[in-house]
Amino acid sequence: MKTLCRVLNVNRSTYYKHFYSLPSSRTIENQNIKQMILHIYAEYDKRIDAYKITYILGRDYGIYISVGRVYRLMRSMQLPPMSTVKPKSISHPKELSGCYADHLHQDFHQKTPNLVWTSDFTYLKAGGKWYSLCIIMDLFSRKIISWNISSRPNADLVIQTFQKAYHARNRPTGLMFHSDRGSQYTAFAFRKLLDELNVVQSFSKKGYPFNNACCECFFKYLKKEETNRRNFRTYRDLYHSGFQYIEGFYNSRRPHGSLGYLTPDEMEITFWDRQGI
Repeated sequence: MKTLCRVLNVNRSTYYKHFYSLPSSRTIENQNIKQMILHIYAEYDKRIDAYKITYILGRDYGIYISVGRVYRLMRSMQLPPMSTVKPKSISHPKELSGCYADHLHQDFHQKTPNLVWTSDFTYLKAGGKWYSLCIIMDLFSRKIISWNISSRPNADLVIQTFQKAYHARNRPTGLMFHSDRGSQYTAFAFRKLLDELNVVQSFSKKGYPFNNACCECFFKYLKKEETNRRNFRTYRDLYHSGFQYIEGFYNSRRPHGSLGYLTPDEMEITFWDRQGI
């Protein structure tokens, strides 16, 4: 052992301390907490994060520690966060990634209107038939500046919705348009339109719905507060409901926590008042 330690340039005392010393009380405590974290993580089918695990540790086990400590212990155990995206077997060539760059990088807080618009689709049912709702949101105020409902979720629907927003906002310059990589947004006709208007196009990464979280959040509350509470017999009923919610409630009356509890309309009015416009 003396020769081995000399060759490896390790003190014999360090060797014996490593293998024969008792672990510290902190190490033992962390090992016990790790076992409980692993049990909770498995019991909840990998559906909860460090914040909820911290709460459950206090509620069920009387262990009150910080979220940061739980997060570090989970990371040391290499516990992956739950993915909410269904895996896809279709692969795309890597050489295409440059055509679909993410220029936004989840920077959802913009300093002025008409810097970044973001867009997405969702599906709503009326009279036993599915319709597509396309929205365009200004990230500065979270205002839905344009929307449209159609039975055909194609590039024409996106083009019409974008043109409506573009003219309503007085043809802004220096604009970025962010969306997912749906076929409607990657269509040649739509990309050509943006190029002609000098609009920078940005795309979410594949399998990252939170890269367009603001639109996803809007759809969540649209369905929770309006469409899931009603049955629509016709397209006209659905369109009228969308108009009432977006124009009569969301933009003008619904306070947003991320906006200091201002409505989107109030956020923009306050900005333009400060600019003296």
